[in-house]
Amino acid sequence: MGGRAAYLAVDWGTTNRRAFAMSEAGAVLDSLHDDRGVLALTPDAYPAEIAALRARLGARPIIAVGMVGSNRGWRPAPYVDAPATLAALAEACLEPAPDVRIVPGVALRDGARPDVMRGEEIQVFGAIGAGAAPATALFCQPGTHNKWIETVDGAITDFTTVMTGEFFALLRAHGILAGMLDGSVEDGDAFRAGIRRGLTSGNLAATLFEVRSGLLLDRIGPEQAAPYASGILVGADLGTRADLRRRPVHLLGGGRLAALYAAAITEAGGDPVTVPDGSTTAGIHAIWSLRA
Repeated sequence: MGGRAAYLAVDWGTTNRRAFAMSEAGAVLDSLHDDRGVLALTPDAYPAEIAALRARLGARPIIAVGMVGSNRGWRPAPYVDAPATLAALAEACLEPAPDVRIVPGVALRDGARPDVMRGEEIQVFGAIGAGAAPATALFCQPGTHNKWIETVDGAITDFTTVMTGEFFALLRAHGILAGMLDGSVEDGDAFRAGIRRGLTSGNLAATLFEVRSGLLLDRIGPEQAAPYASGILVGADLGTRADLRRRPVHLLGGGRLAALYAAAITEAGGDPVTVPDGSTTAGIHAIWSLRA
């Protein structure tokens, strides 16, 4: 390890875990990435996991974010209500063991539409703190459950969770479209056509059936089915954002899925801005910097 760590930052997700040995200045000195997510653990397994992380990365204080603080994780860390600030998250951290803090998520409780998130808020605050996004911005974090997150003056004021990725996985595995969507999803004519169709879809269930009928009537080829169906779902997701063309969309996360969303936002007339990697550690470091 290149230097002495001040603390360990842990992004503890549902299926995966990333841990980082962090310097006092916020530099990553060492890291590990494994499959010891919360679904692989029972609550009584965490003390041993913490000991193992310290043995590997250094016997230092730990700040953990993500699903470790959910009702499926170690101990539930109660949500902070929106509008939520970085300082509010830091103040509400749960301490399940000595020198271990779990950062809470953010909740929408008032009004007709409840919503929750854990982990995405850290990336938002990290991106803002690192200067990769302005304090008032629209964020998108593609994933199994895509997140649209709005901030005003550095506070998370509103967000929406969309089950786009999960719907596509379910369509691939079950129902009438199963077996038709086994191809790869890449940016191209079929994906872009699906985006345009999804943007104007008034009935998503009916529009998705067009994948099957399009195959049967030779309107689309077998290799086009998966990207076209994916495009429909992503397009329908984007179609709910009336503000898409009014301001840049800051994309959190990298990889193929973020690239597909960038292409989709462009196709819809928006302006995607990819936030560089490192938002999670930047956000956790911001929490560390606010410690008492």
